[in-house]
Amino acid sequence: MSDTAIHLVMGNEAIGDGLLEAGCQVVAAYPGTPSTEIMQSIITAKERAGGPLHLEWSVNEKIAFEVALAASYTGKRSAAIMKQVGLNVAADPFMRTAYLGTVGGMVTVVADDPGPHSSQTEQDTRLFCLQGRVPVLDPSSPAEAKAMIGPAYALSEKYRRNIVLRPTTRISHSRQNVALGAVPVMNRPSSFTPDPGRWCATPAFLPGLHGALNKDLEAISREPEWQPRLTPGDGSRPGTALVASGIVYAHLVDLLDELGLAGTIDLYQVLMPYPLSPTFIERLRADYQRLLILEETYPVIELQLAHPGAVGKQGGAVPRVGELTPDAVHAVLADFLHLAKPRQTGPAQRGQRPSLCPGCPHRAAFYTIKQTFPDGIYPSDIGCYTLGMNLGAVHTVHCMGACISQGAGFYQAYRLDGGDFPTVVVTIGDSTFFHAGIPALINAVLQRARIIVVILDNATTAMTGGQPVPHLGVTAGGQPTTAIAIEPLVRAAGVEFLEVCDPYDSRALTRVLKQADAHIRSDDGSVAVVISRHPCVMDPAAKKIRSPATAIITDECIGCGTCVSEYECPALSLNEEEGRAVIDGDRCIGCGTCVDVCPVQAIEVKELS
Repeated sequence: MSDTAIHLVMGNEAIGDGLLEAGCQVVAAYPGTPSTEIMQSIITAKERAGGPLHLEWSVNEKIAFEVALAASYTGKRSAAIMKQVGLNVAADPFMRTAYLGTVGGMVTVVADDPGPHSSQTEQDTRLFCLQGRVPVLDPSSPAEAKAMIGPAYALSEKYRRNIVLRPTTRISHSRQNVALGAVPVMNRPSSFTPDPGRWCATPAFLPGLHGALNKDLEAISREPEWQPRLTPGDGSRPGTALVASGIVYAHLVDLLDELGLAGTIDLYQVLMPYPLSPTFIERLRADYQRLLILEETYPVIELQLAHPGAVGKQGGAVPRVGELTPDAVHAVLADFLHLAKPRQTGPAQRGQRPSLCPGCPHRAAFYTIKQTFPDGIYPSDIGCYTLGMNLGAVHTVHCMGACISQGAGFYQAYRLDGGDFPTVVVTIGDSTFFHAGIPALINAVLQRARIIVVILDNATTAMTGGQPVPHLGVTAGGQPTTAIAIEPLVRAAGVEFLEVCDPYDSRALTRVLKQADAHIRSDDGSVAVVISRHPCVMDPAAKKIRSPATAIITDECIGCGTCVSEYECPALSLNEEEGRAVIDGDRCIGCGTCVDVCPVQAIEVKELS
């Protein structure tokens, strides 16, 4: 393919292409929307690379960062990829790396999720970088995100610092025509030079490293390539300017054009929100009395500018919560420039609430848990199975791995009251268990927390598109590797009660759950673990082995609606006119888990020829 070939790509694909075309050889990531497709696109396009690559779905974001960091120490160009809450997991090495630095270029791609659309928070990575003293780049389009990567590696290698690229959901998931370039062959043999004063820096070395960091940040802030870009106005609005970054800048450009205001007012695009150029700060203070600052999600630029005439998030002129959509930007711009206010539109109507897929094994597990322990406490975690709250079987969702610790905390609180305690049933996915559940399980066992932990093992990272999990024994590129089974890890954590059950067999799962409850209430009771094991129904391999079948509603149906309200399978609905349940044959996979839900046994499974 020629160097100038143009293709229409998602922003994450453009970023993946940019990493390859910048000579990145080691990429480590943990899947999480909106960042997932970056690594997936590199895996798909790895044949374009002119040399060997190492690509991995790491067990968590901290590990991904540390793998990429060590590769950088050898002189290789590397990247760590995650979403904004994943940076919380990687915070420990991320913050220290700001002091210790890198060797080969290192770019950390952190995809933010203003809104949020699919996250626990809408935190701003730029503010995280300000705290951590790490340079951060804020692209305004997929093409710009890709174009920033090569210069970001050059900046990283010039100063030997980690550089963050921060796309947001609208950058990651929008599409744009982007030029496809050549992938260079990076003839860089790995060479690590021990330097204990740097790589092993004890507190005695840190003041010197901190001073060097401050000096580098000052120099980086003055780098010509990363200075804010000015689109000058025609002088009709003197002393007034607009300052924006990221996707909000793109919204603003389109809006000014739409309103016939393009070229009438000075407009600045901030490419590197931190460290912000001191020359830029001085210029704005000298040349402008009024500024409108538009950025997502927090006032990172606004705080650094400290301009007396600035209007932005701090004073509430710009919304402090949620995305700055084109409509929101229009309303703010109209107030700032004293324009006619845009017509107000009603809030976006939400569609049908998300639900687990027809035949999802998690639904069967949750239903059985709720039926077995109707008065239980149900801490859960991040994944498809968060939707267990629709079934009343999820009471808490905090962050990756927190469910086990919270479950233990619930038990310890009730234990202090003496007497009986409610059954605490924790649910955690297989990928999440590997990510952050193991330390929490060890702690719960050490503290003799009498809880039931149900590991929902569907053999994939389903919510983010089916990435491989450690117990499958497959690498990111599809090569076979050592399978890390869940059971030995659970046993090694000191768990004495461990059973495996298929959630499609509700009677067997009920029996196992009751046995687990008896164990935690016994004289020597501690954590009981149940592995609910059935492959994800969206897994192509699982589809191949499934016998074609569908459920049918018999004439015994009394139209009570229990199957719809209590089980919430998308294939089930209630025809109120006919007073009976209806099964959508196109959506039903014939799993039969709804059979035991019907109080009058009016559901049967029919094999299809």
